[in-house]
Amino acid sequence: MAVSDPTLDVELAMLAAGAACVIGCDEVGRGALAGPVAVGVAVFNATTAPLPAGIRDSKMLSEARREALAPVAAEWAPYSAVGVASAAEVDALGIMASLGLAGKRALGLLFTAGVDIQSSVVLLDGSDDWLNRALETPLNVVTRVKADRDCGSVAAASVIAKVHRDRLMIEADASEPGYGWASNKGYGSAGHMSAIVELGPSEHHRKTWLKISA
Repeated sequence: MAVSDPTLDVELAMLAAGAACVIGCDEVGRGALAGPVAVGVAVFNATTAPLPAGIRDSKMLSEARREALAPVAAEWAPYSAVGVASAAEVDALGIMASLGLAGKRALGLLFTAGVDIQSSVVLLDGSDDWLNRALETPLNVVTRVKADRDCGSVAAASVIAKVHRDRLMIEADASEPGYGWASNKGYGSAGHMSAIVELGPSEHHRKTWLKISA
């Protein structure tokens, strides 16, 4: 069955209802055994151009296609950013609090760039508002299941965040080879699991997630 491309219908309705802008928000790396969790944000406002062709939920794109589209998505959005929380922070705080921390950092970058966060709507993929739980001042967060598939700003954020995190894992693989992170990106592939048994966990692993003795 064909999958339809994302649209900007939801974002346009939010602008019509009075939002200064819509901040599409999505996370990547939640289920990985190694590396950070990352949260991408992409701003859509009344001056933003139509969504460029090809931008979709990052999970629906090949790695090569994501690499090609990430700069297109970043150029399309008036502002975009990625925040990360490290594997050590995931171990110390738990995954949900780390998602919130990464999201808070991403929003902080937008704020520094001059985005009016308080007058915006944050369009968050999923059904759980993990973002506001990390913020001292609550924002207008609207959760939407499959927003990364259906909403252009969230799809753009997902591509930007995925490529950013993938590049971090490729860099980590170059500095600490043996785990196959350039290909598995920190997820629990068979080769990755075998390497953990053989080499032991690294500083990039979420040690509380591993089911082997360190």
